[in-house]
Amino acid sequence: MTASSVAQYLAALPADRRAALSAVRKAINENLPDGYEEGMQFGMIGWYVPLSLYPAGYGENPKVPLPLVALASQKSGMVLHCIGLYMNPTLSTWFTSEYQKSGKKLDMGKGCVRFNKLEDLALDVVGRTVARVSVEEHIANYQAARALLGKGKSSAKEGARRSAVKAAKPKK
Repeated sequence: MTASSVAQYLAALPADRRAALSAVRKAINENLPDGYEEGMQFGMIGWYVPLSLYPAGYGENPKVPLPLVALASQKSGMVLHCIGLYMNPTLSTWFTSEYQKSGKKLDMGKGCVRFNKLEDLALDVVGRTVARVSVEEHIANYQAARALLGKGKSSAKEGARRSAVKAAKPKK
């Protein structure tokens, strides 16, 4: 979809999907910690850390804010991309456990929750999950995940240092 605003995105949806995504959006907005912003990102409704708070941006691209959650209507159904879940194993485990307690069937990839109708989604769990992740914690988890992958400015410096140390060590 080529919508440039959340309102445009929702207006372009069939009524049933618009109602479902509007309800999910409301739950997220009601539980979203201070500091995040809502807008369009990657062709979806997104909630992200604004560049004013994290100027390095997503993938160290200073033009792309660090995403937390994204919501989309796709051909096969609707999806909630929970970026924060795959950067935080503790939160992911908690989310899965709470979702199971809800009695709803969880259709999930690594961080994407798929659903066909609003009744399929444990909306209260989604709200409580979003509420658990402060901007500061999300940035810290993101930086830690990038460092583990050997990405990012600080890990690039560390990688260069390790290479220099390796090169300086005599071979046995």
